[in-house]
Amino acid sequence: MKKVYKAHILFTKEKDHFEVFENGYIAVEDGIVLGVASNLKDLGCEGAEVVDFGDKLLIPAMNDMHVHAPQVHNQGVAMDLELLPWLQNYTFPEESKYADTQYAERMYRRFLHTQWLFGTMRSVVFGTVHTESTRILMKLYQEVGMGAMVGKVAMNRNCPEALCEDVEAYVEGQERLIADFGDDTALVRPIITPRFVPSCTPELLKACGELANKYQLPVQSHLSENTSEIAWVAELEKESTSYGDAYNRYGLFGQTPTIMAHCVWTNGSELELMKHNRVMVAHCPTSNFNLSSGLAPVRTFLDEGLPIGLGSDISGGHDLNMFRMLVYAIQVSKMHYQQDKSKAFLTLPEIFWIATKSAGSFFGRVGSFEPGYEFDALVIDDAVLYPSEYSLQHRLERFIYVGDDRQIAHRFCRGQEVPEPKILH
Repeated sequence: MKKVYKAHILFTKEKDHFEVFENGYIAVEDGIVLGVASNLKDLGCEGAEVVDFGDKLLIPAMNDMHVHAPQVHNQGVAMDLELLPWLQNYTFPEESKYADTQYAERMYRRFLHTQWLFGTMRSVVFGTVHTESTRILMKLYQEVGMGAMVGKVAMNRNCPEALCEDVEAYVEGQERLIADFGDDTALVRPIITPRFVPSCTPELLKACGELANKYQLPVQSHLSENTSEIAWVAELEKESTSYGDAYNRYGLFGQTPTIMAHCVWTNGSELELMKHNRVMVAHCPTSNFNLSSGLAPVRTFLDEGLPIGLGSDISGGHDLNMFRMLVYAIQVSKMHYQQDKSKAFLTLPEIFWIATKSAGSFFGRVGSFEPGYEFDALVIDDAVLYPSEYSLQHRLERFIYVGDDRQIAHRFCRGQEVPEPKILH
């Protein structure tokens, strides 16, 4: 069914500027954008139903490209530790609780509700090693109507016994999820998820690569987040020329669509391999701050043409509001600028493009209002935030910096309005 929405429309077709349609119209049919225009006549949709959002802003929805759903209970806890002790003392014990499917459902409902509040309509998500709890998470995304690639985590070394799963059990559980969620056009899909090289034996990494190839599934993991982690990988994978090459040798580095979180210390041959294999970076600024990992060189990635998105990385990161990630990413780039004036800091159009169109490309034609794109959108009622003389772009900027979920009036994913999810107390 064809529908037309009227509002102040802003999106980034290109990374260096906003497309702005004041009191514009966007036509949508079967969840797909037909076109955007300044007047209804130019759309050729005179007879269609028009939903008028008045003076509100209409923008693409947010995408969280790296988030650990089972860590939501630890959000804002133990932020004074570095990566490896944080994992051992807090993260792994919390994830072990997800053997209990009732606990998993209660926590996952809270997690999805918070994502919904902040307008995150698509996510690339780590679950746990537990097959049935991962299934619950995937079914909840389906029930809510939000898009996600959800990973049953693979790990069989350097972790607590409760989270250690042998190769055969991992493959069997993963294939059961693939059988149930294998439709590559569905909103909710599986993604192959080795936690990171130190937690996976060569045999498990090989099995992950074989599954990705056999079922043509995407891959997610962590890369070059922390200097201690990089040194550990070098000890474990002596034949690899870099951390990225360790994944590449097992078919987990762009052989199918791949996203790697952090990449704080990526350079040299690893960067060249990422470029060659079109591996996407999930930049997670709050996590990199909290775990003392460093400042990811996002301007370099952008200039080198790498695909990039933003991630909350709960609970290494402390905030599920993806609009805040835009702010933090700009601030990180400004710190880089202080170190190297030849690397300009990120502009608002650039980071908005990264968060929407660039990130959305991992899901297909998502993240823009160009014809043929899926209609993932947010309606922003920012009346309480702006003086009337502000431009539309400044209104959007002010919402990004100081707004919150109370200003998000409507949320759409693939053309369907997404109602508020239920939570369990």
